[in-house]
Amino acid sequence: MSTSDQHHHVRISAAPEQPAVIEIDGRDVASSVEAYRITQTVAEGPEVTLYVAQGWNGVRFEGLADVVIEPAAVRQVVVGFLDAVDWRKLDEAVLARDDLDGAPGELTRGVLAQLREWVLSA
Repeated sequence: MSTSDQHHHVRISAAPEQPAVIEIDGRDVASSVEAYRITQTVAEGPEVTLYVAQGWNGVRFEGLADVVIEPAAVRQVVVGFLDAVDWRKLDEAVLARDDLDGAPGELTRGVLAQLREWVLSA
């Protein structure tokens, strides 16, 4: 986790079915951010936590909000991926696999193999 002792100007604009706008000190960082969290208590100012893609190298910050940068939680990424899976496409893809062998658990193995292939191709 990386935190800053300074405050930064943060702009976040998000709407359903539209790409989010995420700027830190006027710099667009949306393509590197997988998720964000905004928190504020009565006694403290707002804090923005950015969950960034693996391998992100950062941006220099200065401005008006505390910024916390953390790697995206694996759980959050997995849940997002599973939420995006169309069960009809998964069903069709699994049943079309040529590695199904009729052994116990073949469909479960097929589902896991198909999901793994989709993850690796994403």
